[in-house]
Amino acid sequence: MKSAVETLNPTRVRLTVEVPFEELKDSLDAAYKKINQQVTVPGFRKGKIPARLIDQRFGRGAVLEEAVNDALPKLYQSAVEEGELNVLGQPEVDITELKDNELLAFTAEVDVRPEIEIPDYSGIEVEVDAAEVSDEDVDSAVEQLRERFASTSAVERPAAEGDVVKVDLEARIDGEVLEDGVAQGVDYTIGSGELLDGIDEAVTGLEAGGTATFTSELKGGSGAGREAEVTVTVQSVSARELPELDDEFAQLASEFDTLEELREDSRKRLTDQKTQEQATQAQEKVLDALLELTEVPVPEKLLADEIESRKHNLVNHQLSQLGLDLGSYLKMQDKSEEEFDAELKEQAEKGIKTQFVLDELVGKEKLNVSQEELTEHLMRRAQSSGMSPDQFAQAVVEGGQVPVLVGEVARGKALATVVEAVTVKDTNGEVVDLSDEDDEGAAQASEEEAAEQTAAAPETAAETAAETAAETGAEAADKTEG
Repeated sequence: MKSAVETLNPTRVRLTVEVPFEELKDSLDAAYKKINQQVTVPGFRKGKIPARLIDQRFGRGAVLEEAVNDALPKLYQSAVEEGELNVLGQPEVDITELKDNELLAFTAEVDVRPEIEIPDYSGIEVEVDAAEVSDEDVDSAVEQLRERFASTSAVERPAAEGDVVKVDLEARIDGEVLEDGVAQGVDYTIGSGELLDGIDEAVTGLEAGGTATFTSELKGGSGAGREAEVTVTVQSVSARELPELDDEFAQLASEFDTLEELREDSRKRLTDQKTQEQATQAQEKVLDALLELTEVPVPEKLLADEIESRKHNLVNHQLSQLGLDLGSYLKMQDKSEEEFDAELKEQAEKGIKTQFVLDELVGKEKLNVSQEELTEHLMRRAQSSGMSPDQFAQAVVEGGQVPVLVGEVARGKALATVVEAVTVKDTNGEVVDLSDEDDEGAAQASEEEAAEQTAAAPETAAETAAETAAETGAEAADKTEG
């Protein structure tokens, strides 16, 4: 077999392959054997029909087509390996010559990973929010905990802000009640903003049995994004009573004996949270700066596929679960379809560039993923998905997604390597140290940022090459039939 590689642009190549017919012997034998098992000829047992008779009865062309379909994936894969190509996606195969007992020639155009030169990133400097916790922050956290332990008691008076009302709701559009527009016995805290816009004003001042009507834009269901006339009826009004902020409350709401100990624990938790947010912010800004410095060509077809994948996931998974279609979503977001498409393209392009750059860094820095690191990442992913670690691990293995998780961890380590090398300062001008390798929070932030940016992005070259080799035969069959 002879093969040559022609570079069409930085992200696409054309392979030209010529195969002497003697190299197709195994595939021809396999073709005869397969046809033998599928056809019947009077006077011959199945599987015992001579090759010359198959040629006469069914045509040599059928045998050649079967043989080519069998041989092409292996021939293509050999050409990819010979050319040392990192291919992406499926090739466009064209059989240019097929001479019986002489030659098979074909071309295959395919996207490849571009060659990327990682610049010196040590001079990058980014600014993040200071991880400061004020007394007001602690007060707010303790107050939220206090709210959770509030008690309620029914009152016979008009409802006021902070009261809990039990209400019935009925939504109409164009005078007709929506099938999913009726709800009964809904508990709502006035002023919380957790239900429809306008409900606070409607129920304030109503006593049990009172009714009011207001207009509001529905946020979900069949009428999502449309204005509806909503009738609300108050079943009951209850006042909320907050516990006293004292040591007794601390003992009720926590494992601490005193209110001061509870406040100190709240301060520590808030500090840890802000430190984590600071690490995430640093990852995002460092990644943006690195991408700004690096020239990364993006394959057009890969970008188009990525955009379509992200749009499909949004419309058919996220929005459908909320009972929304794309039109309703765009109306709620106050965006035109053109603005939405532009944002989606920008996100998809950034995701692809991120994966290319971080994968290049993984190779350049010779980063490996240990079993322990993979297990820790799997545990975090399982927790965020709401599945048990065993369930998540089983789903990952059965779905062949282990390489995907390995890639997420490796890219997270690559991003962490860059963050360690750059300068991160907070808004107070203080240098933020994110280089502690034992800092699980920083590691998690790196992995999550890398995973988020590359969601649905291209697979690794090894994964794609295996998939490509398995599917090229079907592609070639279409070409030969044409």
